[in-house]
Amino acid sequence: MADTTAQGLNVKARRYTGPVSEKQAGEQLWDVMLATCPSRSALVTIANKWTVLVVNSLQDGPQRFGDLRGEVGGISAKVLTEQLRALEREGIVARQSYAESPPRVEYELTELGRGLVGPMVSLRTWVEANFADIQQHRQTFDAQD
Repeated sequence: MADTTAQGLNVKARRYTGPVSEKQAGEQLWDVMLATCPSRSALVTIANKWTVLVVNSLQDGPQRFGDLRGEVGGISAKVLTEQLRALEREGIVARQSYAESPPRVEYELTELGRGLVGPMVSLRTWVEANFADIQQHRQTFDAQD
């Protein structure tokens, strides 16, 4: 396997070779670049724009639905619900219900989800730092038509 460096981390390139036997299960190899690799479905959820914003919003601790919706500008209640359920399914977000009156529900990043904070914050920071250049390139490109 080839070693590469991404933001100072040593990352091993992995190749998905299809289903593995129980003996090999501890060393599963994945490659999201292959159309047939099942890990690509996780990438679809994780690379979603709403995931970037939700993870950024939850990085400082648990939040209630309404607070989270207020922090993530432009997201509808329906889309936020769908996104939180998808992230819960992937093990990125945990939903905690409290038996109180009125009922209280909070969402927080799991240990797995906290591992996404660095990359998501970096992505957000990069977009914000480079958006003026991106806008200029868009205008130049659109003017060619």
